[in-house]
Amino acid sequence: MAKMQGVVLPGNSTVQFREFDIPEPGHGQVLVSTKASSICGSDIRAIYRAHLGKGPESYQPGTIAGHEPCGQIIKIGPGCKEYKVGDRVVIYHISGCGVCEDCKHGYMISCTSTFRGAYGWQRNGGHAPYLLAEENTCVRLPDSLTYADGALCACGFGTVYEALCRINLSGNDRLLITGLGPVGLAAAQLGRAMGTTTIIGTDISTARRKIAKDLDLVDYVFEADDKALGSIKDVTAGRGCECSIDCSGAPAGRLLALQGTRQWGRCVFVGEGNKVEFDVSPLLIHPQITLYGSWVTSLKHLEDLMERLDRWSIHPEKICTHKVPLGEAAKAYDLADKGESGKVCIVFDD
Repeated sequence: MAKMQGVVLPGNSTVQFREFDIPEPGHGQVLVSTKASSICGSDIRAIYRAHLGKGPESYQPGTIAGHEPCGQIIKIGPGCKEYKVGDRVVIYHISGCGVCEDCKHGYMISCTSTFRGAYGWQRNGGHAPYLLAEENTCVRLPDSLTYADGALCACGFGTVYEALCRINLSGNDRLLITGLGPVGLAAAQLGRAMGTTTIIGTDISTARRKIAKDLDLVDYVFEADDKALGSIKDVTAGRGCECSIDCSGAPAGRLLALQGTRQWGRCVFVGEGNKVEFDVSPLLIHPQITLYGSWVTSLKHLEDLMERLDRWSIHPEKICTHKVPLGEAAKAYDLADKGESGKVCIVFDD
C-alpha cells in the first residue's frame, strides 16, 4: 500500500512526522488531495503545547493534525451522491453522527454521539498529502477562491461568520474587536463586508496591531491597556459600539468587549479558554446588553459563507502572513505559537 508522511503533535511544543498508509475511501467517503491546511489557535492551545482534556473528545495521540483542510477530490467511494473526482472542497472539520438534532441542523460541532470525530483531533486531519473525508462534510469551493481561502474558512472564518450573524451585524453598527489574532482579523474582514461602518480593534501585541492597520482592516486600533476603553469611547462620542466580539479568549479582552459595548448593544464571545469576572448589574443588566456565546458554525452557514465570499470578491487569504510547505510544519507551528503573526497556513504543491 502506498505511504505518505503526516504531522502528529506529541503535546510538548514539538512536531513529529510519521508514515501513514494512503487511505481508500469507503462508503460515502472521498479521498482528498490536500492543497492547504491552516493552523487554528485551538491547535496551539489544546494540542501543540500540551494535550488538554481527556477522553474521546480530546486529541488522540498519533492522529494526523490539522482541522482546517481544503483540497481536491481524487477518488470517491461507493454511495457518494453529490461530489465527483476533480471537485474542489472545503472540509467542515467535524464529522457527526448525522442523525441527532444538532447534526440534522448542520451543527455537527455540537454532536455528542460516540460516532462524532473531529478531523485533526480524533480522526486524521489535513497535515498530510491526502485526507479521507466523509462526503457529507464537504463544502464546494467556488472557482474564484483559492485553496488557502477555503482552508481559512473550515474553522476560523466560519466561526467568525456565525458569530457576526448571531449578533445581526449590519450597516447600522460600529464593531469593536478585542484580540487581533487570526480570528480577530477575520472578524474585521467579514465585518466590513457585512456593512459595518466603523471597526475598532484592540490587542496587546504591537505586531498584530500593525498587521491589522497595514492590511487596512480597521479604522482605529488601540493597545489593550488601561487607556483602551477611554479611547473607544472617544471615537464613539462616549457611547461605545453597537456590536462587539471578543476574539482574544483573555479575561481582560472579554471585559473590555463588554465595557466597550453601547447600551442596548450586542456582544459575542468566541475566544476559547480562561475565565471572566465582572460586576453584572452595571455592565450587563442595566445597559441591557445582550451577550452571546458562539462556537464554530453549521454546514449550511459554511456553505452560505463560501457563496458570499465569491459574491463579495473577498479572499480570506489576505490575513495569511505565512505560508510554508508541509516539510516545514515545525516552523509553521512555532510561528503560530508566538502570537505575533496573522494566519499561518501549510500549503502543498499541485
